Amino acid sequence: MRAGLDFGTTNSSLAGGSGAALTLTRFATANGGTDSFRSLLYFEQPPKGGRLRAWAGPEAIEQYLEAENKGRLIQSLKSFLTSRGLRSTEIFGQQALIEDLIARIVRPMREEAERQWGCPVTSVMAGRPVHFVGAESEADNDFALERLRVAFTKAGFEEIDFEMEPVAAAYHYAATLDHEELILVGDFGGGTSDFSLLRVGGSRTQLLGNEGVGLAGDALDAKIVRHVVSPALGAGTMLKSFGKTLPVPTWVYAKLERWHHLSMLRSRDTLHMLETTRKQALEGDRIEALLHLIKEDLGYRLHQSVQRAKVDLSKANETIFRYADGIADIETRITRAQFEGWIAEELAAIESCVDRLLANTGVDAKAIDAVFLTGGTSFVPAVQAIFASRFGADRIRSGNEFTSVARGLALRAE
Repeated sequence: MRAGLDFGTTNSSLAGGSGAALTLTRFATANGGTDSFRSLLYFEQPPKGGRLRAWAGPEAIEQYLEAENKGRLIQSLKSFLTSRGLRSTEIFGQQALIEDLIARIVRPMREEAERQWGCPVTSVMAGRPVHFVGAESEADNDFALERLRVAFTKAGFEEIDFEMEPVAAAYHYAATLDHEELILVGDFGGGTSDFSLLRVGGSRTQLLGNEGVGLAGDALDAKIVRHVVSPALGAGTMLKSFGKTLPVPTWVYAKLERWHHLSMLRSRDTLHMLETTRKQALEGDRIEALLHLIKEDLGYRLHQSVQRAKVDLSKANETIFRYADGIADIETRITRAQFEGWIAEELAAIESCVDRLLANTGVDAKAIDAVFLTGGTSFVPAVQAIFASRFGADRIRSGNEFTSVARGLALRAE
């Protein structure tokens, strides 16, 4: 069977078949099962001379949460693909290539699909963003794409093709139609927001244009970290050094805003610098809380609290942000208006991207029959408002927000 693979920054999914026979691979969790496979790895800290053990997806989360002596949690690997300077990372004294780490995530997905479908799965139609995170040229996109191809080959796929993720979502949407439509697809992932303009329905799919911007859910999460979490962990406070009053280093908090950079703060040099900062800080207890978060690799727990607040603000006008780990105890009221003010720059970038797509294709907003929005960030009211104001709320469509790309990739593969 030829599969459709949506390897995402945050979640991944794998689908196969077509029409009524289209099937999503299910993955076991402690609470049952899920169609979404978390795109992360957990490495257990090995005993001296012991073997390095790793888990992927839901199993990785469970192992991480149960571990008393936290190992290394690695996530958002897709966001590193354009970085030529980051070929590998050190995991408990062993170097691991980014491609090998991605393969560790994708391989168990493929093997589980083979078990459930009862046949080899060695051919895949894989999704890709219009522009990868950090891409400044097509050469950067090509570099990232080749790294994905290598990773998927290492995961056991022998035949690999790629399709734009919003185009794949369009195939999923088109399968629900019995007539032709001119549609705009918006696919909002963890790292990128991608848009395609297509004519679909009947027997044809005509692509008119693509656009994308390297920000999405993670960038919105970062603003909650910046305005709520970082101040509680010492951002903006002062320290005394050689008789001078100076601000605490700011670059650490920039890393804190990006999940995929957080584990890098556990380096010996960074921890030593923070220990020195704690002794010099006027509010040393806040730096102590930051050190605890980094040493214990509690980024996933923090990420859960941030995600919960974002989801709550998509449903209500305010929420209480809560995070506690025994050292840091953060409880703060956030309003939707505050959050929308924090993400104004990101909203403007998304608006500009959509306007650029319309301008480049010469299509008037009034000519578009439907706007299909997918991905977790499509639930954010301020994001929905961008499209409602341009195209009308009555033309906005949604459904299968977390698996529509994989479903469409499977249809595209067939």
